[in-house]
Amino acid sequence: MIVSGEKANAGAVRLRVPWSVRRYFADFAQAAENLRAQKTRTLLTALGIVFGVGSVIGMLSIGAGAREESLRFIEQLGVRNVLIDSRPATSREELQQRRRSSPGLTDRDVRILETNIDPLEMLSARRTLHPGKVLPKPARDIPELYGVRAAYATIHNLRPEEGVFFDAGHDAASAAVCVLGESAKVNLLGYGPAVGKFIKVNDVWLEVIGVLAEQVLAGAQNTGGQMQDLNNVIYVPLNTFQYRFWDNSSFMKDDLDGIDLRLKPGADSIEVAKIVTAILNSTHHGTQDFTVTIPAALLAQQQRTQTIFTYVMVAIAAISLLVGGIGIMNIVLATVLERTREIGVRRATGARRNDIVRQFLTESVLISVAGGVIGVGFGFFLAWLIAKSAEWKTIVTPSSVVIAFGVSVAVGVIFGIYPAVKASRINPIEALRYE
Repeated sequence: MIVSGEKANAGAVRLRVPWSVRRYFADFAQAAENLRAQKTRTLLTALGIVFGVGSVIGMLSIGAGAREESLRFIEQLGVRNVLIDSRPATSREELQQRRRSSPGLTDRDVRILETNIDPLEMLSARRTLHPGKVLPKPARDIPELYGVRAAYATIHNLRPEEGVFFDAGHDAASAAVCVLGESAKVNLLGYGPAVGKFIKVNDVWLEVIGVLAEQVLAGAQNTGGQMQDLNNVIYVPLNTFQYRFWDNSSFMKDDLDGIDLRLKPGADSIEVAKIVTAILNSTHHGTQDFTVTIPAALLAQQQRTQTIFTYVMVAIAAISLLVGGIGIMNIVLATVLERTREIGVRRATGARRNDIVRQFLTESVLISVAGGVIGVGFGFFLAWLIAKSAEWKTIVTPSSVVIAFGVSVAVGVIFGIYPAVKASRINPIEALRYE
C-alpha cells in the first residue's frame, strides 16, 4: 500500500501543470468570456480581419494562377528556342522600299542559319495562310493553315492526342496530310475520332493523320501582326504548303512567315539570338523586317512583371488588414474605458501590470486569430468565385495562407499592445473611484 501511495503521489507530481501555463489558460478563458459578452461588437471588429485575410489570399491566388499560365505558355514556346518572325509591310510603298535592300525572310536565311549556328539542334521554317474556304464548314472561325517541317512539333512541344504528327517522309513527298489543333478538330469534325477523315482547304483535300492535345491559350503565335489561336490551326508539311497552296496576299509578305530554332542543351539562347540577329541584319542589309523573340528572356521578364503585379495587389489587399487592426485597437480601447473599475479591483487585489497587459492583449489576439481562421475560408471562397465568374485561373498556395494568417495574428498583437499597456497604467485608486 505504501508503494502504491508513492506511485500515486509520483503520478500527481507528473500531472501537475506549471503555474505559468495555467495562468495563460485562465487568461484565455477570461478573454473568451469577455468577447462572448460583446458578441456583436466582436463580430464587427473581426470582419475587418476576415476581409483582409480573404483579400490577401484572393489576390495571391490570382497572381499564382497568372504566373502558372504564363510559365506554361513560355515553356510551350520553349526556353531553349529562338523564334524569328517576319514583319509584313503595311503598304505597297513600304514593301517597295524594303525590297530595294532586303529580300525578306527566305529559304536562303534558313540555309545560312543552319550552316552558321553551331549550338543549333533543329530548325523549322514556317508559312501561314488564312484559307478562303474549308470543308466541312467550320462551326466557328476558319482555322489557320500552317506549313512547317516535322521538327516543328518537337520545337514547340506539340503532343498528339490522337494519331501522329507528320514526319520528314510526308514533307519530302509533299503528302496531302494534315494534323489538327484541338479547336480546329472540334470546329470541323466535331468530338468524334478524326484520324482517317478528310477535310478540304481551299481546293486541296487533306487526310487527317493526327490531332494535337489542347495548348495553352494565354498567348498565340504572332502571324502577320495578328495573334492566332494556337488550337485553331491546321498543320501541313512545308513542301505540301508550298506546292499545293497559293496565298493571294503573298505579294505583301515574305517567302517565309517565320523560322523557329531549338538550341542544344546548355546553349545561351540570348547570345545565340544576338548572333542570329547579326546574321539576318547582314543578309537583309540592315532592314528591320524581322523580329527575334527569346522565350528564356521573355520568361525572366514575365516573372519580374508577375512579382511586381503580386506585390501591388497584396499591398492593396493589406489595407483591409490595416483597417481591421485599427478596428481591434478601437474596440480594445473602448473595452478598457468600460472596464476601468474592473481593472482597479484587479490591481487592488494584487494583479500586476503584466497581468493586465496579458489580459487585454489576449483578447485582441483572439479576435485576430478567429478573424484569420474565418478569413482563410473566405479567401478560398473568393478564389473560387473569381475563377468561376471571371474565368481566370486561381491557385491558393500554402504559402499565401500562412502569410495571410500570420499577418492577421501580427496585426492583433501590434494593434493590441497600446490599449493593453494603457490599461495596465491606470491608477488603481482612480480606477476604483471611476463610475
